[in-house]
Amino acid sequence: MQVHRDLQQLPVFRNAVITIGTFDGVHTGHQHILRQLEEAAAACQGEIVIITFNPHPREVLAPHDKTVHLLTTLDEKIGLLEQWGIDHLVVVPFTKAFSELSATAYLEDFLISTFRPHTIIIGYDHRFGHNREGGLELLEAEQQKYGFRLLEIPQQIVHHLTVSSTKIRKSLQDGEIQLANELLGYPYFVNGTVVHGDKMGRQLGFPTANIALNDHRKLIPAEGVYAVTVETGGQRLKGALNIGTRPTFNGRELRVEVFILDFDEDIYGEPIKVSFLEYIRADRKFDSVAALVEQMHEDVKKARALMA
Repeated sequence: MQVHRDLQQLPVFRNAVITIGTFDGVHTGHQHILRQLEEAAAACQGEIVIITFNPHPREVLAPHDKTVHLLTTLDEKIGLLEQWGIDHLVVVPFTKAFSELSATAYLEDFLISTFRPHTIIIGYDHRFGHNREGGLELLEAEQQKYGFRLLEIPQQIVHHLTVSSTKIRKSLQDGEIQLANELLGYPYFVNGTVVHGDKMGRQLGFPTANIALNDHRKLIPAEGVYAVTVETGGQRLKGALNIGTRPTFNGRELRVEVFILDFDEDIYGEPIKVSFLEYIRADRKFDSVAALVEQMHEDVKKARALMA
């Protein structure tokens, strides 16, 4: 997959079969679109072209809204899309000026002029142009004029829920990991670097790897304990991860730390990827350190059982 970040340096696409969107999460709804792209490109011997935006449009349109949390960073999105046999990913810089293009200008001066599409595939609710004034109706009206084929993707339903990045975010924030993973089509994950903590876990008999996320915009799931898989140093391992403020010790800073099962190596400064499999329990304050340690043993026991 070729990744293009400069609209002035794009190649001439062969029978471009395109779709447009943020693709945050590359979830099962997106994956349905990707399969349609594969079929359409094979039918016309064309190239698959995905158009996405960076930064996320909401970061530009609502800069003071701190509730924007990404399911996937740009690098993570690229990594997920690479698994689908896509020919080209075009990363469009999303700016205030770009957001103010009229729907007609967006279609004529951006989509048609830049990509000369053979086929456009979009979701049933796709909107574009200033104030989201453009959609399927405009594309249908201009289809014959510009000679492109238009394919609409209907709602994708999982457990009677419309698959969307918003619903996945809410599931993660509610600790509903299994539902989020089903909607995603893979286990939700975070990437970061192992950093030094206060070594409290080691004193309790559970040395943990403290994780500094690569991007502060990445969504952190609900506070609590999780069964996870861990990838670091070329190894795939199992672990029990805690997200919380250490209330038993009157902590205030939110931390993400993982106890890696059957592992005792120095990985400070190393990149680490953690994938969430199951929610075990909520984070809470214990009456004593002894009670906390007893619960930690139970957490690890349950994590082992869940991943056996």
